[in-house]
Amino acid sequence: MRIQKIFFTYLTFCSILFSSCNKDDTPSLPDQNENPPFTYQDTDLQFWETNGTSTRLYRKNLALFFKESSNTNPTISVDTTQTFQSMDGFGYTLTGGSSLLIYSLVEEQRTALLQELFSTDSTNIGVSYLRISIGASDLSPNVYTYDDMEASQTDISLSQFNLSIEEEQTHLLSVLKEILTINPNIKIMATPWTAPVWMKTNGEFKGGSLKPEYYAIYAQYLVKYIQGMASEGIMIDAITPQNEPLHDGNNPSMKMLATEQAEFIKNHLGPAIADASLNTKIIAYDHNCDKPEYPLAILNDPAANVYVDGSAFHLYGGNISALNQVHNAFPDKNIYFTEQWTSANGDFNGDLNWHVKNLIIGATRNWSKTVLEWNLANNGTY
Repeated sequence: MRIQKIFFTYLTFCSILFSSCNKDDTPSLPDQNENPPFTYQDTDLQFWETNGTSTRLYRKNLALFFKESSNTNPTISVDTTQTFQSMDGFGYTLTGGSSLLIYSLVEEQRTALLQELFSTDSTNIGVSYLRISIGASDLSPNVYTYDDMEASQTDISLSQFNLSIEEEQTHLLSVLKEILTINPNIKIMATPWTAPVWMKTNGEFKGGSLKPEYYAIYAQYLVKYIQGMASEGIMIDAITPQNEPLHDGNNPSMKMLATEQAEFIKNHLGPAIADASLNTKIIAYDHNCDKPEYPLAILNDPAANVYVDGSAFHLYGGNISALNQVHNAFPDKNIYFTEQWTSANGDFNGDLNWHVKNLIIGATRNWSKTVLEWNLANNGTY
């Protein structure tokens, strides 16, 4: 019954995502935490319920047992002899804004929240996968990398590389360490929104591309990041070379075409990670389902393919079936779903149905090993 628990647990933390984005939240369902307290009955299937208008889901205090009987309801048959992909986990992007907000809570509140989100016991949610940004994302308090220089200056030796700016800006390291004390087995994926601007064609945080002469240095920059996080006790399971490489409109952002990413992986990032004896996976693409030809171009390059664990997708464009297309072309490579945003002004009922259909069910039925939503925590007053 493990898959049912994962599925319904994920619905629960979807509700946290939606409720954090809405100021008006007046649930019409009864609060099951009110006195007298419920003693939840232990059954094979845990489930939560919403009426479609409330932005909260409530765990039902009912014993659900199965028996053979005839009815006209749909029948779900589980073929235990056939297996598909294993799941790495379900979760969110812990943005700089998220970690800053969570860290700002008083210690008692922060501890309670992190326990509810990340504890894997039967009464908490058990988020099992996190995505974080390498340097600033577009939801960080400021734009920065770990090796920012004055205009016209460079640092080809990376002697000014400084991971501590992350803690100064967002307290991300502190929050991650608290999470790891609760769930030491959680997996973490890291993604850069931009290289240091002195490595870029336009010398700015927004837009531009990585200069070819800095490919090798940028690969070492990412290796230093992985090593620096490990020295803090934070193991990076996987990285993608660039968030949304075909979208250069965010601040920060950086364009990286498929030919450029293939070149960067096969001749620089892949060898650099191998030479450093790191186990961190390289996952290609990390953008929308409307361009499956991008990851296919990288996987079709034999020299890049050998370093690539798989491909990552978002769904702001295209169809979730693109994951299946890439899997069928390279069944030995993994598929990951890594980001989907929900508007604060969205419709809860429609959003929840869409996310269940396209992500929780759609991504996993199309071979994804992860289902990750976007920002873990928003300040509802903004």
